[in-house]
Amino acid sequence: MWSRLCCWLLACAILTVAPAASAEDGYQLWLRYAPLQGAALQSAAAHAKAIMVPAQGPSAQTAQAELQRGFASLTGKTPQSTQSLTDGTIWLATPASSPTPLPVSPSTLGEEGYAIRTIRMQGKTVTLIAANHDIGLLYGAFHLLRLASSEADLDHLDITSTPRIKLRMLNHWDNLDGTVERGYAGASIWDWWHLPDFKDPRYTEYARANASIGINGTVLNNVNAKADSLTAPYIAKAAALADVFRPYGIKVYLSAKWSAPIEIGSLKTADPLDPQVAKWWAAKADEIYAAIPDFGGFLVKANSEGQPGPQDYHRTHADGANMLAAALKPHGGVVIWRAFVYAAGAQKDPRLDDRAKQAYDDFKPLDGKFADNVLVQVKNGAIDFQPREPFHPLFGAMPKTPLMMEFQITKEYIGQSTHLTYLGPLFEETLRADTGTGGTVADVVDGKLDHHRLTGIAGIANIGTDRNWSGSIFNQADWYAFGRLAWDPQLSAQQIAQEWAAQTFSPDPRVVTPVVAMMEGSREAAVDYMTPLGLAHVMGTGHHYGPAPWIANLERPEWNPVYYHRADAEGIGFDRTAKGSNAIAQYAPPVAARLSKLETTPEKEWLWFHHVGWDQKLASGETLWDGLVHHYDHGVAYVAGMQQTWETLRPLIDAERFTQTQTYLAIQHREAQWWRDASIAYFQSISHRPLPAGAAAPAHGLDWYKALRFPYAPGNPK
Repeated sequence: MWSRLCCWLLACAILTVAPAASAEDGYQLWLRYAPLQGAALQSAAAHAKAIMVPAQGPSAQTAQAELQRGFASLTGKTPQSTQSLTDGTIWLATPASSPTPLPVSPSTLGEEGYAIRTIRMQGKTVTLIAANHDIGLLYGAFHLLRLASSEADLDHLDITSTPRIKLRMLNHWDNLDGTVERGYAGASIWDWWHLPDFKDPRYTEYARANASIGINGTVLNNVNAKADSLTAPYIAKAAALADVFRPYGIKVYLSAKWSAPIEIGSLKTADPLDPQVAKWWAAKADEIYAAIPDFGGFLVKANSEGQPGPQDYHRTHADGANMLAAALKPHGGVVIWRAFVYAAGAQKDPRLDDRAKQAYDDFKPLDGKFADNVLVQVKNGAIDFQPREPFHPLFGAMPKTPLMMEFQITKEYIGQSTHLTYLGPLFEETLRADTGTGGTVADVVDGKLDHHRLTGIAGIANIGTDRNWSGSIFNQADWYAFGRLAWDPQLSAQQIAQEWAAQTFSPDPRVVTPVVAMMEGSREAAVDYMTPLGLAHVMGTGHHYGPAPWIANLERPEWNPVYYHRADAEGIGFDRTAKGSNAIAQYAPPVAARLSKLETTPEKEWLWFHHVGWDQKLASGETLWDGLVHHYDHGVAYVAGMQQTWETLRPLIDAERFTQTQTYLAIQHREAQWWRDASIAYFQSISHRPLPAGAAAPAHGLDWYKALRFPYAPGNPK
């Protein structure tokens, strides 16, 4: 990857200087519909002379408006509405709205899918967008605009696309006071104070962006919920947002606080087996559906990080989820029950106990005990959204229960708002992991492996009030990648990066190729300068900003970075074999057998599963200690390479977005160096090994790094 960047540095150095585009602030995301030129302009104009939309539903009309908006910007001419087919017409049709049978089998399109075909109809060349329902027409319209914006060939289209996952959702960790937990792009976009009366136009733009990548659900409030979200005033506010989102195929969901019957219902208990509690939740569901007829359901975080839950009453997670499921089922709603749990008390034996085991221990025994409208939402890894985590052992371990993937789009541990660390490879790596049970993680999530019809995937949103929505231009790519992979988990991160770069900057290969090359290796670079070779959770505590592998004095063992790396004079890493916590046994036998031995464990996961001696040899022939230092150095060097590559793009990127990215890359390089130096200074104080030849000493002593404080870091509203 690094060699590719170097090659592009040489190639880009001789680019012919082109006039930069007008300044942009990133507000339009990947929906810029930048004016086309040359053959691409002629092609788009020839295929978008008019639009015929027999369907009259809100989503169909929204699709027509989007096509008119998009092609007007792309070609300079707005396609006019027509009632008859002519050459160059875009025809949006469903079986119910078409006067003639469509040349597409409806059975191949499902509820939300679509087909895009170049056809001859009544002697005319027409671009057909066909779907069984209006929402499919909208998704197809966005696909056609994506092709046009990327200067794809529009002459011979033959596309069929259907989502492989039913619920494709954003989880907003937005609080009612306007703050966003782990948010790095400003305040919450939900203006609860002025809702339901004032509906900010930004809500429609938000819905457009999500529909363009197939996202069909939004959880409006933080999983660390307030019971107020379920009161009548806030239900009315949620209903106002649902009205905006509905034409874009997006349902609203609410995070429900388990103790709401006590806090706002005047009950003395929240015991899920108490008939009065069940009655209260049923009445609350009736109230919500009266205001929001297509309400999606509840997301619940229970008995984790101090949140109340059914275990407070000696009940199981299944008892709690099923009680809520019964309240929602008459309305068609679902319960999404998070599997992120760990004990409220301190561990009995911090040497052997393992936070990574706790979700499996809680949920594996409950497989098959959840109601049929419950999904269990499982994080991609067993700890907490680290730069790299092995896939969660629950995937493949609960065949009788629909498991819903939870990714974190907001980069709590991976550079927050400023680091260019494209998460597409992280998502892809997880989804393609072999569970050892006959399929990949994606096969579990999309229901293929265990034949589930109710399926889901969620991403913790990175959206805020910043004009660019996500804190930086390149963070938009993570939102985009999540949506595209939620629609089709088989897409490649590289293909998605190419789509995003072409729409966000320019389809010019002189831009797309180097930008995608930067993106492809950026996450691996972050792993190198933060958590190489399987290290995890060595970030500063609380704010999770910057390195702090030395912290060891917090009340609970698993709050301390030393708990995770366990470095000592002999070596480093968390022993999860049978000699340690035995967490490896939670994986299916083929996976567990591979991970139980150091020689068959991928080097990138060594320190996650094994305590490895400092002098253990890597495949390269160097010692673990020397390799660790070289990984840190490689990560820093990659960021420096991205800076150089970006500089060569100055003539081809508008000044505003170029300058912001240039500035953020400088921040990233400085912080990558900080990560490298602080980590080496600390681990060298334990390993007592000299630095490998040619490696620079840290810029400061260990005490200097330990003394740094960040009391007002964003995303940590306390």
